Amino acid sequence: MNFFRETDVVVIGGGIVGTAILRELSRYDLRCILVEKEPDVASGTTKANSAVLHAGFDAPTGSWKQKTNVRGNVLYHQLQEELDLDIKWTGSLVVATNAEEEQKLQVLMERGNANGVPGLQILTKAEVLEKEPNLTTASAALWAPTAGVIWPFGCAVAFAQCAVQNGAEVIRDCAVTGFVKEDGAVTVVNTTKGAIQTKVVINAAGVYAEEIAKLAGDDSFVITPRKGEYILFDKTAASSMVYGVVFPCPSEKSKGILVCTTTHGNTFIGPNANEQISKEDTSVTPDGMDEIIAGARKLVPNLPMGACITVFAGLRAVSDTGDFILGASRIPGFFNAAGIQSPGIAAAPAIAEVVVEALGKEMLLRKKAAWNGRLPKKTAFNRMTASEKQKAIQKNPLYGRVICRCETVTEGEIVDAIHEPVGACTVDGIKRRTRAGMGRCQGGFCGPRVTQILARELDIPVEKVLKERQGSELYFKKF
Repeated sequence: MNFFRETDVVVIGGGIVGTAILRELSRYDLRCILVEKEPDVASGTTKANSAVLHAGFDAPTGSWKQKTNVRGNVLYHQLQEELDLDIKWTGSLVVATNAEEEQKLQVLMERGNANGVPGLQILTKAEVLEKEPNLTTASAALWAPTAGVIWPFGCAVAFAQCAVQNGAEVIRDCAVTGFVKEDGAVTVVNTTKGAIQTKVVINAAGVYAEEIAKLAGDDSFVITPRKGEYILFDKTAASSMVYGVVFPCPSEKSKGILVCTTTHGNTFIGPNANEQISKEDTSVTPDGMDEIIAGARKLVPNLPMGACITVFAGLRAVSDTGDFILGASRIPGFFNAAGIQSPGIAAAPAIAEVVVEALGKEMLLRKKAAWNGRLPKKTAFNRMTASEKQKAIQKNPLYGRVICRCETVTEGEIVDAIHEPVGACTVDGIKRRTRAGMGRCQGGFCGPRVTQILARELDIPVEKVLKERQGSELYFKKF
């Protein structure tokens, strides 16, 4: 059989967990390939979530969720500097509005102390209002100073780029269709782009991890998609909402409907939590919007709904085990990083450590003599000083041409995003790397120009440019 690739490890899934695993693998003398079924990485759960780096007080003590959350939170401090990650260490509040909920705060703090979360403190109403003046319904709150918010898509891209600069490969628009096994072990990954001969497979396929596992002969878990809907507000709404991460008291099913800032200064409310059969349905519903608004108003009664700029939904991969599924499966050479729901973003780098450590028990891992875990620092044009902007324009005149007026994104930034390692090849890929299209007009002004730039730089017709996935072309040629 002719293979289009031969490698040591295939990682399936280009979300934040898959890319974190790929980066961790790139430390070692291994040939590694990540395959992603969509045209871009981080196109599933990673692109539509709350983006919170949880402190780690909520997960059951001793669970994978707890261990990887607490460890991952620590690792992000190092990664922020190494990979130039967009993180705001805001801390978080879990808000009680009555005596019964105040008792729940005590339970959460005791669990957090057992989980090894530092600095937990229960605040009085006056102390809460000092931090968040608009939380007028609060009677008390659990303060977790180690929590924060991150730009998850940018983090996943950084993981992937770091892995690629260390010799790994990322193949996008490449869906897994099956496996070939010898003596019970997976030896070939069949994809829509051809076959890959491999020694090891790591399944980080998000909501599709169950299907991938079953293709390999592992039917030990079930993944149910849980939809969460969100409402995003313009940056001007921040002063009438919150400055950090604000949770209600959690339920057994969910951490509840947040009111939360983002690394870029917007504020969102959500998500709700509704299990469904479809692993593709990310539509929003009127009932869902009503549920989110009602939940958020329990925390911030005077929501500035006129400042809403978009709504969206994401899917979480909920396993029937109630925990992350990490490590070797019963299929030789087949490993899982599955069932990664909240706190998956916070846990991702620690999940990568766990999975690679498990891999090291089954094959010899030699660290590379030269491994570069850092990426060059980049500053968005709209965050540059006046002198920095002038220097950028002198170096590349395309930085003097603003394409997205809402977010002040330049043509130079867009072109760079297309041609960087694991670069953008879709309109949404540009949006997530540069924020062109994420402002108040949501791409109404810059969308057509971004499409033209993509067509020019990728040397394809405008009608071949995708919004996000196959079949999402924005323009059609009239014959």
